[in-house]
Amino acid sequence: MILYCLPFAGGSSNSFRPWASVLPPAVELRAVELPGHGMRLTETLLRRLEDLLPALSEAVAASAEKPFAIFGHSMGALLGYELVLRLEETFRKFPEHVFLSGHGAPTLPEREEPIHQLPKPQFLQKIRQYNGTPHEVLENGELMELMEPILRADFEVCETYQPREIRPMHVPLTVLGGINDPGAPRKDLEAWKDFTTASFNVRMFPGDHFYLLQHRMTLIQAILQDINKHFNLNG
Repeated sequence: MILYCLPFAGGSSNSFRPWASVLPPAVELRAVELPGHGMRLTETLLRRLEDLLPALSEAVAASAEKPFAIFGHSMGALLGYELVLRLEETFRKFPEHVFLSGHGAPTLPEREEPIHQLPKPQFLQKIRQYNGTPHEVLENGELMELMEPILRADFEVCETYQPREIRPMHVPLTVLGGINDPGAPRKDLEAWKDFTTASFNVRMFPGDHFYLLQHRMTLIQAILQDINKHFNLNG
């Protein structure tokens, strides 16, 4: 099986590289690199979710030569949801399982005020509060000069995304979150139930919005357990 991982705001494929060493041989990690991030740093940043979808969905549809699952955290959760809809509707490709993490159902009102247009000091203070950017990066002026436009573009993707209606996927869905994440409490995660016609469950982990960095092994074990409910990873 292939596991496609979609990054959070400011993240890159490197955010998921450590997963490769702990996933079983039956699961191939494919960490998605978005334009303007990581190894695609020289490409133009995209600021609307709908602009990310065409090339991404075509790439996944063309490369998913085996059964596959999708994991997306925060921005990646919104992107993952729209990606699955596009794969279903345009390419007739259906993941074995979808994992959406760290974001409430997209039709709910946002719990946070938009930040992508804030002045630099206020913007960086908000980024610190999310607790996902290493302290050494935040304190490195040169690195932050590189990261700030990426973060702003990614937050703009999230903050301008407006789903028109509930459009259900037709695949098993697990929604995940941190117990201490004020931006995505359990009741907001449970609202994803209306977004699939297949099986649905919620898993909560110790930690805040970036619980996935603090509890990587526990998260991966949960992902494998849910996949194994209907797809035998042991052959």
